[in-house]
Amino acid sequence: MPTPAIIVIQKRQPQLEKAKLVAYKSGATKDIELMFNPTDISFARTVKWESKDGNRSTELLPKVNFSGVDPYKFTLKQLLFDTYETKESVMKYIDIIKQGVETIKGSADKRPPVYIFTWGTEYFYCVITSLTYTLNMFLTDGTPVRALVDISLQEVDKNHLPGGKESASKGKDRQANKQLGKTDSQK
Repeated sequence: MPTPAIIVIQKRQPQLEKAKLVAYKSGATKDIELMFNPTDISFARTVKWESKDGNRSTELLPKVNFSGVDPYKFTLKQLLFDTYETKESVMKYIDIIKQGVETIKGSADKRPPVYIFTWGTEYFYCVITSLTYTLNMFLTDGTPVRALVDISLQEVDKNHLPGGKESASKGKDRQANKQLGKTDSQK
């Protein structure tokens, strides 16, 4: 009598998704892929209210008027980059991140890049507003092999991204140039 075949069912392991800052205009700068995913992300948004002196309610509190909202701001804290096992400089990762706070080379806009923060799904179009990194492990020859990085980001409107083809200014000079047929790049 033949031996029955044993069927082993293996559960498929979910694929680890890495958090990334994907450059909005590919080729302008490199994407930033985090070596290790963040453990938490804090989001903050401020609502702006204006009050005028002397404009009081019956309770003698100032009357307030809604005047808008600030963009979301968030920080990726204590991001670890570690190249100890490969013995190469961790600066190859840090230099890519530093491009987020420098002007895009060869760009007429003279501004840092816009990113799309993704982690399995698209979160925000954003810009880096602050970068802090600490090199905290070195090889005997001084090569840095570990860094902790904090990246502060600010949401930007994906329908009105910085560096678009036309300036959003509405000044007299812009109107005059428009009538003469000049574009912003010809001024």
